[in-house]
Amino acid sequence: MAEKTTIARPYAQAVFELAQARKELPRWSETLQMAAALVSDERVGALVGNPRVSKTQLAELIVSIGGERFSEQAQHLLHLLVENGRLSVLPEIAALYETYRADAERTVEAQLISAFAVDEAQKQQVAAALKKRLGRDVTVSCQVDESLLGGAIIRAGDLVIDGSVIGQLAKLEVALAR
Repeated sequence: MAEKTTIARPYAQAVFELAQARKELPRWSETLQMAAALVSDERVGALVGNPRVSKTQLAELIVSIGGERFSEQAQHLLHLLVENGRLSVLPEIAALYETYRADAERTVEAQLISAFAVDEAQKQQVAAALKKRLGRDVTVSCQVDESLLGGAIIRAGDLVIDGSVIGQLAKLEVALAR
């Protein structure tokens, strides 16, 4: 996984710089996500490395599937990735691009995992508190995990706040073991 990320980083950085210069950050997000989904499809994956399919044919096939949704620059990127044997890192390129975009736009997506359903007011409170702490606009998605027993876990980028009953019990167990 780390190797794919290392390979994907220069491509993602180049695409991000291009998108930022052209003020096309959202469009490139959609393009990269669609291209990553195409490459992840098992039917397309079967063609990658197939000796009966030339690199040019593979690139043209992917471009034709995307159709008008792939700009000229996106088509060049796809041809470049196929030519360099890097098509398989498209999902990593898309993920890194989203990280660069979030940093540039000063946004972060947070995940709120709670033992019980969270109402909109609670969700907004969490978003406001995280915005104050992180200095970024926060989008919160919620998930229910009854195994937490109570409380919640919040994940926003590298930040993890574990206020769940299970998490507190685990901390107590470690403290008592000392």
